[in-house]
Amino acid sequence: MMADGYIIGDGSWNLRVYVTDLQVERSLRVKGDLHIGGVMLRLVEDLDIAMDWSDHALWWPAKNAWLTRTRSTIDQYGVQADALLHFTPMHKTLRVQLPDLRYLDCRVDFSVKTFNAVINLCKELGIRHPEEVSFCKPLEPNHLKYNLKDYPNKKREVNGTNGKLIAADTNTFIANQSPAGSTGSLDKSQPFMCAPVTPRHYTSTPISSPMSTTGTWKRNNNSELNGSYSPALNGNVTTLEMLNGSLDSSLAHSPTPNQESRATLLRPKTLVEKARMNVGWLDSSLSIMEQGVREFDTLRLRFKFLCFYDLNPKTDAVRINQIYEQAKWMLLNEELDCTEEEALMFAALQVQVNLQAGLPQPSLDNSSLVSAADDEIDAALTDLQVSLEGSRISGTNDITQVPELYDYLRFLKPKRFTLKAFKRYWFTCRDLHLRLYKSREECGAGAAPTLDINLRGCEVTPEVNLSQNKYSIKLEVASPEGMSEMYIRCESESQYAKWMAACRLAAKGRTLADASYETEVANIQALLRMQHPAQAPAINPASLDITPDDYVAPRIAKKLKGKLVQRILEAHANVKDLALLEAKMNYIKAWQSLPDFGISLFVVKIMGHKKEELLGVAFNRLMRMDINTGDHIKTWTYNTMKAWNVNWEVKHMMVQFEEGNIIFACHSADCKVIHEFIGGYIFLSMRSKEANQSLNQDLFHKLTGGWV
Repeated sequence: MMADGYIIGDGSWNLRVYVTDLQVERSLRVKGDLHIGGVMLRLVEDLDIAMDWSDHALWWPAKNAWLTRTRSTIDQYGVQADALLHFTPMHKTLRVQLPDLRYLDCRVDFSVKTFNAVINLCKELGIRHPEEVSFCKPLEPNHLKYNLKDYPNKKREVNGTNGKLIAADTNTFIANQSPAGSTGSLDKSQPFMCAPVTPRHYTSTPISSPMSTTGTWKRNNNSELNGSYSPALNGNVTTLEMLNGSLDSSLAHSPTPNQESRATLLRPKTLVEKARMNVGWLDSSLSIMEQGVREFDTLRLRFKFLCFYDLNPKTDAVRINQIYEQAKWMLLNEELDCTEEEALMFAALQVQVNLQAGLPQPSLDNSSLVSAADDEIDAALTDLQVSLEGSRISGTNDITQVPELYDYLRFLKPKRFTLKAFKRYWFTCRDLHLRLYKSREECGAGAAPTLDINLRGCEVTPEVNLSQNKYSIKLEVASPEGMSEMYIRCESESQYAKWMAACRLAAKGRTLADASYETEVANIQALLRMQHPAQAPAINPASLDITPDDYVAPRIAKKLKGKLVQRILEAHANVKDLALLEAKMNYIKAWQSLPDFGISLFVVKIMGHKKEELLGVAFNRLMRMDINTGDHIKTWTYNTMKAWNVNWEVKHMMVQFEEGNIIFACHSADCKVIHEFIGGYIFLSMRSKEANQSLNQDLFHKLTGGWV
């Protein structure tokens, strides 16, 4: 007997394929040695419908995998007679929320690795350096209440009718399915497309949403009955085509989001809740589809690695605006703490941005804005000048003398159960070392210092209160007992700026001879000047309608109730002459100067310790922190790290340093998220200075993928 050209009993069998576009199922007679491309060709011939099938591929719902290696056979993929495959488009409509809270409907390739999908999307949006950006799922208030391991219904469920596994959710990885960290979906990448779409039943994709038997997220019953999508999104959605071809200019200026969009943002109240905010990041090495995201679902596009490279006002209007918006909402939602003076400065800059948004702007060619490339040229010239003339920090032009900073400052090293005041010492800073002497004469006599502090790798935190004229620098220095706290008290702003700049550079392993020292001093002084309130506002308070919640965090608004607008406008007088991009750049620089900027937190359990702790991941270091106070217990820099590995069976991570190893389990997110943060920051640190450098995607996946 014959069936579809095959002899019964020759090892052939029926393969069921569901065509999602037509909502029909076909049964094909196949053998195990038939390659995937042949299956699709046979299916298209069987359908006999004249349409473009080039963007379609096979998706295996039960295994949560794309079968995109078209030359691989059915046997090689492990497809058997009980399998049901989907023949579905690789490019699907994804609702993307940008950092400024607006929504865009985009056509995104669901079959390539998430990192590659982000690259394509950023190219379409005009955002340079997409390696700093990633997708994350929208969080719900419940996600701040539980760690990932304790989150209700987080495990995959089995459907009772056909036994199919629900698709893997964010931070749920299937190691034994894809030893390469993905389904090899880069073998058949397709061009990115953006197009207007017909709205359907839109919904968000929470971290642990249940799924229906069709593989889509279950909708609210009321939403299905009235034919509407999530009310939080109404009136705030745009397709790329609706931007009328002026995408760059449109995304460089953000509309005011409606209250429904703002309501989707969460406000963490504790350090633990801030750590749980990192549960939503997608795995860059897996496709969007593999992580439980379906067509018309919502993802957030956010700057994940807060280490911005070549931020150039001449070419980065969109990127600068979106970074500014992300910074603004982080501060307003108290994801990042700041002082009262800093909060008013941020509010003042925001007022200036809003005032300048509708005005014609000066040409960037004549603007006072300086690009990163210009900064590098100036730095090189300064470096050359220093090498030829010698630094004048120490008050001499002798080229044989190593640059040195010295002055009388006050010092305090807190001790338990004792209250000690600041004590005056003669300080010198030279060759990454801070040395303390009882007097200037003692230093000049060649006596041994009272204290010698190696600043390389230490934590440097500003402790400034302008209203009380307090200018302190907090140092956390590695010691055998952990991180040792020390405080330096300066007498004036100018003195503080010089010593803070010296400490910051020394912590990075850079001496006073570094070309960026003077720039760092100037930036610190400019930041302090912006925080000083003017005697009178530059504009009439009655002429502006300022809603406090739009400009400052609730904590500050409550504290300054009744005089907040006056205080904001007094601070605004310092920035009233800034152009639009200047105001945004100043906002970003001030954001980057905050003590806790760029530190991503995770709740971890370190092997050998009884209690949970916090792990902070920054662009150059890891920090073990107290879970209640955030105090730094131990700091490890990446330049002392030898390797980082994950035991995927028990989800334990080991980081090897020159001084020893640390092994921990992550409770607030999957350990893959920490692994990717570390690898991502190391990747970013390897970017070259060349303007024509290409993005090394293979190296990114090698450092972040976690697969050998």
